[in-house]
Amino acid sequence: MVSERTQMTGIGSALGAEVWGWFPEGQLSAALYLGSNVVPIAADLEAAHAFATRARLSPRRCSSIVGPAAAALAFFEQVERSWGPARLVRPHQPMLVIDTGPQVASDPRVRPATMDDIDLLFPASVAMFTEELGVSPLTPDGGAAYRRRVAQLIRQGRSLLVIDDSQVLFKAEVGVVADGVAQIQGVWVDPSHRGQHVSEPAMAAVVNLAQQHFAPTVSLYVNDFNHAALASYRRVGFKQVGEFATVLF
Repeated sequence: MVSERTQMTGIGSALGAEVWGWFPEGQLSAALYLGSNVVPIAADLEAAHAFATRARLSPRRCSSIVGPAAAALAFFEQVERSWGPARLVRPHQPMLVIDTGPQVASDPRVRPATMDDIDLLFPASVAMFTEELGVSPLTPDGGAAYRRRVAQLIRQGRSLLVIDDSQVLFKAEVGVVADGVAQIQGVWVDPSHRGQHVSEPAMAAVVNLAQQHFAPTVSLYVNDFNHAALASYRRVGFKQVGEFATVLF
């Protein structure tokens, strides 16, 4: 996310955020992105603590801290007293990648969404968001901002779905593309179709489309307690390369 935004806008006022650097012995070794999300980048524990020491001098502006687990959790531990308690902490989120073709056959029904689909896709997106984050995106503006985000992803060709009989059965998004990696987010299967082998073929199709149109390597991260999703992704061919953590306020 940080790499894509800085590539698009550079590091300046257009970024709408700050980027801090950590310079032990005069050399840049880590960074911290501070916007609506706080993201530690290549930060060891020393860097995370240094960033937190400065960050806790100002009120919290972010809605989440997300990044490699050790750095994200160390940062949060240091700022919690001044920034306030988290609403939700997800300390173990395996980071998975695939840089080959999927290991299962893909679902030919998966396709990019169009604006004609938004009235079906938006409720599915709201359901995914609420289920994943424990809050609704419909407040405080009735969902207007979230609907604009859904529409933006559609226009960018990054929203993928399966519609059957006027119902969204599956959805996923290419959320971030940078440095040869496309990160998948917002994966959701309609509850009435879970356990019916929808996910693996659909995710295989997502991998194929992402590799064809966005980047050769596809990544995502998932909650460690979501055993069904982890097993599904591994059957598709994803392999774990690290661990993320997310702190939600």
